[in-house]
Amino acid sequence: MGNLQIAILVGSLRKESINKQLANAIVKMAPTSVDFKFVDIGNLPLYNQDDDEHQAESVRKLKADIHQCDAVLFITPEYNRSIPGVLKNALDHGSRPYGQNAWAKKPTAIIGISPSPVGTAIAQQHLRGVLAVLDMPTLCQPEMFLQFKDGFFDGAGNINEGSRKFIKSWIDRFINWASINKGI
Repeated sequence: MGNLQIAILVGSLRKESINKQLANAIVKMAPTSVDFKFVDIGNLPLYNQDDDEHQAESVRKLKADIHQCDAVLFITPEYNRSIPGVLKNALDHGSRPYGQNAWAKKPTAIIGISPSPVGTAIAQQHLRGVLAVLDMPTLCQPEMFLQFKDGFFDGAGNINEGSRKFIKSWIDRFINWASINKGI
């Protein structure tokens, strides 16, 4: 048995994204028995059903990357009280055409960080609805809504000591849950 393969999709394209920083910190905190693959969603064309029979190379790569992984971790900001359009676009591409859903049966979890006191709670709830339709078993508890404040990350991109233990327990829970549920 090889390492658990987890795809990471970050719902922000911004170069200095705090959600990208969170993704990198999670990778550093995870055990060595897990391999992560950052899946690029920024180069996908806008989803158009007319293109289903002739998907762009970037779409085929997205689907291949998802197929190669055992589980998926979504790390998303909250835009206008929902998920970013770039993330929804990736979900639509990965699920189409009908009958070729790359997301199906992939255990998943959601985490996100925002300056808002409620973190990314509403975006995560919207994302959960989409993931249910895509047949992705989603870790329900504990939910992880993180508020970004100065000092959350240190100069090396690590999560501060005050939040580290809490987030590490969530990472361990997701990894255990994904290991049990992969290939169901």
